[in-house]
Amino acid sequence: MHFLIVSFSHKNSTLGIREKLAFVDEAAQLRALNTLNAHTCISESMILSTCNRVEIFCSCNDTETASEVLFSFLAKHSGLTAHELHERADIFDDEGGIHHLFSVASSLDSMVVGETQISGQLKDAFKLSQDNGYSAQKIARAMSYAFKCAAEVRNATNISSKPVSVASVAIAKVKESVGDVKGKKALVIGSGEMSVIACKHLSAQGVDVTVMNRTFEKAEAIARECNARVRSYEEMAYAINENELLFTATGSLTPIITDEMIKPTSFNRYWFDMAVPRDIECDSDLWSIRLFYVDDLKEIVSENIALREDEAKLSYVIVRRHVIGFFEWLKTLSVEPLIKNMYLRASDAAMKESMRVIENGYIPKEYESAVQKATLQALKRFLHPFAERMRDGSDPMRVDALIESMSFLMNQEEGSDLSQNSCTYYPKGK
Repeated sequence: MHFLIVSFSHKNSTLGIREKLAFVDEAAQLRALNTLNAHTCISESMILSTCNRVEIFCSCNDTETASEVLFSFLAKHSGLTAHELHERADIFDDEGGIHHLFSVASSLDSMVVGETQISGQLKDAFKLSQDNGYSAQKIARAMSYAFKCAAEVRNATNISSKPVSVASVAIAKVKESVGDVKGKKALVIGSGEMSVIACKHLSAQGVDVTVMNRTFEKAEAIARECNARVRSYEEMAYAINENELLFTATGSLTPIITDEMIKPTSFNRYWFDMAVPRDIECDSDLWSIRLFYVDDLKEIVSENIALREDEAKLSYVIVRRHVIGFFEWLKTLSVEPLIKNMYLRASDAAMKESMRVIENGYIPKEYESAVQKATLQALKRFLHPFAERMRDGSDPMRVDALIESMSFLMNQEEGSDLSQNSCTYYPKGK
């Protein structure tokens, strides 16, 4: 069993590339997962698709074959060539894949280092995959460790001491451009976490905020939470020309704002499109609009990275420790089936020997149960210290050698079905 991640992010792909690769809703993700898991080389998979990254994480039996499957699928999905995708992608397997997953979960690989959204996005991606049967034990194990790692990074460092996000960076850009924003009017379109964060930050700065969404009830809920106004989605063509600030973060497949909707105004406008694919497609120079997309915020993001560099170094030490711990834990799961098999064979031997002495008349028939119990207990007592020593093999190199030796002694090939079984026959300490 191997882990494999193919990653396209703000680090290696333009916004235009990420738009083509994006999975904009759950239905698209589920169709993709169904296609991927249909291949014999892939047993489990999940997809993370955000404004800054598109990643496929899978468990597979052959990383080379699985990589070909992923790139072939992504080429069909995006309309780009498999060669171009392969040239751009970051590919991580096994230990490198787990290290990348833990770094992403801990927001160390985010455009805004320490941002608070990625953990929730990762949980949602995993839940969607698991609830629909595309992820099981293998990815679940990795995700469990990833979230533990992220929690320790948050608690042991100051990297998330001041919660930040793409939305909060966008608002910092507004303040940098226009100075005091108190009393200005802003329109926020969308109902996701990005929109909520934008509303809260704007309201806290004294901005007059109006919320808009296709589902009016969702817009109302955000407006109540953020002390904002709400407006019908059908009035968008009017609203975009009545506000100085505009923030969009919808899941639309096509642009929701185009040149045909824009009118001249007597005031300067600052628009922030935080969606992937993009919500706004217009000639901003024609309308004298300062238009910012996700990737245009990198200047502030670079400052963020510099300020958090020391915290990031400490965070990577934590990530590395959790990666080592994860693989050590996986090794112990491979030891448990061997211990189980050892006890099963001992039980079988005890049964046969007790039956032999009864059948030969060495012990009266009425003592059969007691003889079986005593024989089995003696074998268990003998095997117990060996089982504990096997469980204590925390050094991965020692565990590998141990598994190989025990498998040979019990006529098991390493990697057989039994070695994949993680159940325990006798609890620790018995």
